[in-house]
Amino acid sequence: MATSRKRSPAKTTEKPSWLGRLLGRDLAGALAGGGASDGIPVRLSNRTYSGSRNIAVRELGFDQPLLWVVVGLLAWGLVMVYSASIALPDNPRFANYTHTHFVARQGLFMLIGVVAAIMAFQFPMKTWERAAPWLFAIALVLLVLVLFPFIGKGANGARRWISLGIMNFQPSELAKLAVLLYAADYMVRRMEVKERFFRAVAPMAVAVAVVGMLLLAEPDMGAFMVIVVIAMGILFLGGVNARMFFLIALVVVGAFALMVMMSDWRRERIFAYLDPWSVEHALGKGYQLSHSLIAFGRGEIFGVGLGGSVEKLHWLPEAHTDFLLAVLGEEFGLVGVLVVIGLYMWLTRRIMHIGRQAIALDQVFSGLVAQGVGLWIGFQAFINIGVNLGALPTKGLTL
Repeated sequence: MATSRKRSPAKTTEKPSWLGRLLGRDLAGALAGGGASDGIPVRLSNRTYSGSRNIAVRELGFDQPLLWVVVGLLAWGLVMVYSASIALPDNPRFANYTHTHFVARQGLFMLIGVVAAIMAFQFPMKTWERAAPWLFAIALVLLVLVLFPFIGKGANGARRWISLGIMNFQPSELAKLAVLLYAADYMVRRMEVKERFFRAVAPMAVAVAVVGMLLLAEPDMGAFMVIVVIAMGILFLGGVNARMFFLIALVVVGAFALMVMMSDWRRERIFAYLDPWSVEHALGKGYQLSHSLIAFGRGEIFGVGLGGSVEKLHWLPEAHTDFLLAVLGEEFGLVGVLVVIGLYMWLTRRIMHIGRQAIALDQVFSGLVAQGVGLWIGFQAFINIGVNLGALPTKGLTL
């Protein structure tokens, strides 16, 4: 009579890559002491994290699919910047630049970003939590300084940059990160009173309003919209009363509508968006949008091929920055655009999932920061894609 033995599952040890070992170690240190006690309720869809240790999670690890999607988007973006900017030196405005100037600059920014990311990994999340109010204060100071004519650098009717010699620095980008960290830290500190408007929501609303007034003075409505979405998203995900949240959302939408109604040039931009082909707008406020749509139309399903865009040849303004997707659509067609949209959707969803996993481990600050990053990337991509496709009015937000 044959007897069967129960075999215990074999334990396999997978040797991580050098990058996995580096980031895995750093993530372990980063999550240590990230900040909340057991049972702190934080919103997950229509539920809350309470007793969340029953949820199966991967406590630590290096998300390789996330890395490769980011690397793929960066590499594709670098190729498209080169393609979209190759003809710019023929323009007298860029006559002193070489054909590789903009792609080299983009590569430098990518290198700076990688170095900054590796440096950021060296600090535990508790350090970022303590530094959040100070970063917010620094961002406010820079937003004030950029308004001074002898400090801030103006272009196209806006004063948004501070010259650092070899490059220009945009304080509004630091403000997005600073508000994100500050809002996450704020929610962890105010978790016990999150149901009370004047003790939980009002102080954060005042902080965002101060940032908003400085951004509108530049003016930079696009950055202000992103910051509002980040702050409100973190408040909602942090567990603020849903009815209170939707009331605030209505007030914010009404405030943005009022700002548009009170500004002649913003109203003009809305009218141009509604009818970019009219005689009045085709060569004015609707010029960029009309040529962006022409680029998508030329691309059809599979595109005209890499480097074959006509609209980038001085027809479409800012083809290498705000309207890069239009050039991509012309050269790679509908298929290329759908791939980009799919990658950004996957990336946003993955980052939000990482945030939920962190919160399930009672690392509430870390989780809210991750979800704030997901909101930032997802919303900014949504706005840029919508603008390029003519679904939203023109805004100066890059992909």
